[in-house]
Amino acid sequence: MNNSDKLITLIGGSGFVGRHVVRSLAKRGYRIRVACRRPDLAGHVVPLGVPGQIVPVQANVRYPASIAAACDGAFAVVNLSAVFSNSGAQTYDAVHVFGAEAVAKAAKASKAQVFIHLSGLGADQPSTSNYVKSRGVGEAKARAAFPNVMILRPSIVFGPEDTFFNKFAAMARFSPVLPLIGANTKFQPVFVGDVAEAVATLIDRGVSDGKAYELGGPEQKTFRELLQYVLAVTQRKRLLLPLPFPVATVIGAVAGILPKAPITMDQVEMLKLDNTVSAAAIAEGRTLEGLGIMPRRIDAIVPSYLYRFRKAGQFTAPNVMPE
Repeated sequence: MNNSDKLITLIGGSGFVGRHVVRSLAKRGYRIRVACRRPDLAGHVVPLGVPGQIVPVQANVRYPASIAAACDGAFAVVNLSAVFSNSGAQTYDAVHVFGAEAVAKAAKASKAQVFIHLSGLGADQPSTSNYVKSRGVGEAKARAAFPNVMILRPSIVFGPEDTFFNKFAAMARFSPVLPLIGANTKFQPVFVGDVAEAVATLIDRGVSDGKAYELGGPEQKTFRELLQYVLAVTQRKRLLLPLPFPVATVIGAVAGILPKAPITMDQVEMLKLDNTVSAAAIAEGRTLEGLGIMPRRIDAIVPSYLYRFRKAGQFTAPNVMPE
């Protein structure tokens, strides 16, 4: 079969990671069905391919019948749906657990040759973080329904639309202080384009191998180092205020009740553990390098979109001292 004969269904394909996966698959000539809650708002993915190649359709992981319809006839199914806080009906359990199982069952029923489930580094059922725990339970549900599922576990994913570097750069524009919770916790930021290439590479292979891949960039950075990097790129001088975990937990409990909370108790729990690729994954080739992908560094990508947070944006002289 040519790639143009193969239909790929992306559940949650209009989001941050999804749009990059669409681009990578479109370049390879696959037909792509982008399943999302609001296809009327997913027009931005259509120009990433040729006319007729990419079609947004309505689906919601909380409604299995809609997922089954979206997966019908698919050669490969990729579950990219995720939430980073509980909001209304879009809860961790609804999306990460119930949704993961619904997508896995739909992929199995449609006789998809490939099923990929996007999770996260550190996904662990016994975790004290509800987010991390839901990711771990979701992985187990997906594997029970589709035993050969391939699970991708990225560290912090960065790119032009990310909610990490952009978030702290935006905070630095107005706040003289940036909270530093878990200053020495390590992360391994991975470029969203590399995550997308990993998805496309596994689909190219045409078979689900049942492995869990851990995706990280070429550098490990502490939380302190990442915030210092944001300040250096945006050319701003701000105080990094270390917050002990007990204090941060109280702040998270109070802030968590606000809409679009800047920090929650769950996020504080996540900052207690390193978020890096394991030695076992490296040894077994379950990494980007193992897939033949050379991961890109943050300094090769991040400045290309954080410049807008400098005092004069792109007109700020590169040698201006932080202020």
